[in-house]
Amino acid sequence: MSPRSASVNEELRRRSRERLLQATVELVAEHGYEATTLADIARRAGVARGLVSYYFPGKRQLLQSAVHRLMHRTLQAALERAPRPSGPDAGQELMARAIDAILGLAHDHPLLMRTHMAGILTAAGFIQCPEQQRLAQLLRETVVAYGSSDPDADYPLLRALLMGSVVAMLLPGAAMPQARLRAELLQRYGLAWESGVPPDEEAPGGTRTPGPVRGGQR
Repeated sequence: MSPRSASVNEELRRRSRERLLQATVELVAEHGYEATTLADIARRAGVARGLVSYYFPGKRQLLQSAVHRLMHRTLQAALERAPRPSGPDAGQELMARAIDAILGLAHDHPLLMRTHMAGILTAAGFIQCPEQQRLAQLLRETVVAYGSSDPDADYPLLRALLMGSVVAMLLPGAAMPQARLRAELLQRYGLAWESGVPPDEEAPGGTRTPGPVRGGQR
C-alpha cells in the first residue's frame, strides 16, 4: 500500500480540525464552557484526544477559533444569500446583512456568544487564528463595498460597534433589546429598517434613517 500524498494528509488534517471546531460549538452551547472538557470535544469530533493539543494550545483558544468559524460561516451565508444585492445600493444592503448576521448570532446562541465575549476580555485576549482572519476579511470587504474611503480605519470601528452591541444584548441583568441596538447601528450607517433581515419586532419609535455615512464620518 503506497503512502498517502501530502495533499491527502493535508485534507485529513483540515477535516479533523473542522470537526473539532464544530464539536466545540455544539458542546459549549449545550453544556457551557466549564462543563465541557477537551476529552468531550475530541470524543464528539471522533478524533484522538492528543490531536486537540496538536491544533490548539488550550480550550480557550479552541473556543475562540470555533466561534470565529461560526461567525464567519454565518456572515458569509448572509452576504451571499439570494437575491445577491446589486446596483448603487448593494453596499448598504451588505452592511445591513452583516449587522443582522452578528446580532442574530447573539440572539440565537446567547450562552455561546456570552462565553466567547467573556474569553476575549480575559488576560489571553483576542486570539488571531485562520477563522478570525476569514471573519475579518469578510467584514473589511463589507466596509469596502459600503463605500469606505479608509477601510483600514473603518473596519476596526465596525468590529468594535458589533462587539459592543453583542455585549449589550448579552449583559446579565441589563440586556438591551436587539431591535434597539439594530436601530442604532442602522442609523449610524444610514440604512433603512427594511434592509437586511429585520427582526419580527417593529422599529423602535423615533428611529430615523439619515443619509449613508461614508469614510467613517458622521
